Amino acid sequence: MNLYEYMGKEIFKKYGIPVPDGYVIENVGELRKFEYPVAIKSQILSGKRGKAGGIKFARNSNELSEFSDKLLNSTINNLTVKKLLIERMLNIKKEIYLSITLDRATKEPVIILSADGGMEIESVPEENIHKIHIDPMVGYSDYIAREALSYIPVENKKQFSNLLSSLYKAFVGEDALLTEINPLVIDAENNIIAGDSKVIIDDNALYRHKDYMITDPDKTALENEAASKSFTFIEMDGDIGVIANGAGLTMATMDSLTLHKLKPRNFLDLGGTDNIEIVEDAFSFVMRARPKLIFVNIFGGVTKADTVANGIVSSKKKFDIKQPIVVRLSGVHEEEGQKILLESGIKAFTNMTDAVKELSRIQGVE
Repeated sequence: MNLYEYMGKEIFKKYGIPVPDGYVIENVGELRKFEYPVAIKSQILSGKRGKAGGIKFARNSNELSEFSDKLLNSTINNLTVKKLLIERMLNIKKEIYLSITLDRATKEPVIILSADGGMEIESVPEENIHKIHIDPMVGYSDYIAREALSYIPVENKKQFSNLLSSLYKAFVGEDALLTEINPLVIDAENNIIAGDSKVIIDDNALYRHKDYMITDPDKTALENEAASKSFTFIEMDGDIGVIANGAGLTMATMDSLTLHKLKPRNFLDLGGTDNIEIVEDAFSFVMRARPKLIFVNIFGGVTKADTVANGIVSSKKKFDIKQPIVVRLSGVHEEEGQKILLESGIKAFTNMTDAVKELSRIQGVE
């Protein structure tokens, strides 16, 4: 889950990382007396806000009111601005890039830093980007800060060392996939301050961070509701509702449908479950997407075939499903599951290709 800048800065403050004084508003009536000049920053989940006109600078109260009124409810990078972060403008002497993310190849946290702050890291020449891996079994040590300082020009070395240690604590403590500060500002008095924040929390750990739950503006209302039930659900423009288990199998299902000139209405990964109610919940979201027919593709392991079969039968009754249901069911308790479906008038296939061909026959697609 991507967090807004102001949310990331609240996390930074919690871990002792300096951030500019500021506050968040949702309407101009919430503007306060503040020391000028100030930065007015649109809170959207998108980069390059400044280039798109999403960040303004005000020298007095009139400009603050005028610019805030223009930005609120405006569209920046195709996203509607609902909140603004008003904060003290920094007297910048130097900008640095600093982040901690997960290196999936080494399965370790990695510090990424560059003296070229304020730029998209993808635009920085490779020779100007430095990486320091952290062994998760050992954790953070002071020598890491000493190595980092050898790459960047910082006079206040103690403050930087403390900040880097705190950023790692935030990365681990908040179950983050990314904690990024760009720019990390060195001001005229050599103070080091997080000028921006980008924090991504691991979706698998959100049950530990319910305070951070936000509505993703890039998702439909149905997708956001499904996410609150821990489903990976994506609406598409086809007409075949899809329920499969596991990201790999669900993607293979999409590919197989496309190969046979069929169009999915949605992507729904049921995950690993042995709970009939979770199957019913999955059907509830698929049915609200209004598909013309439904394809359930299950390979039973953790997810038992008979449990899914009972869930399908229950869902058909509960939601009064009139659309044809085609099922591929194999794996653990496969025979029991197919018997349950057959007794309810639903034919199940053990082979995905055969099931997809049945969908093609129903839709009249050669």
